[in-house]
Amino acid sequence: QVQLEESGGGLVQPGGSLRLSCAASISNFRAYHMAWYRQAPGKQRNLVARIDNRDTPDSSTTPIYADSVKGRFTISRDNTKNTVHLRMNSLKPEDTAVYYCNIYPPRMSFWGKGTLVTVSS
Repeated sequence: QVQLEESGGGLVQPGGSLRLSCAASISNFRAYHMAWYRQAPGKQRNLVARIDNRDTPDSSTTPIYADSVKGRFTISRDNTKNTVHLRMNSLKPEDTAVYYCNIYPPRMSFWGKGTLVTVSS
């Protein structure tokens, strides 16, 4: 049974930083493209950042980011620990959302509870 558990969210002031973590209980973790998604209140869930496995022909060699977070967010993964991280700098109020990790493309049954990030003064 796959479990993805997000952590690291919280309340932060505009311009601040947070580091989100995702612990994945998934066999052969390194084979998956991993990603962070977010869902703001009243909006659909969207892709924030993606980091591929680099082992398959369709893999991207560099992470891919939504335009709204380019230059501010950094995704990374540790295949030895089955974890994915999202470093978020220069946070803006519009970054407020519940953040989720999942594989890419996402699988419905893999969604966890997410972690809430609130950017507010």
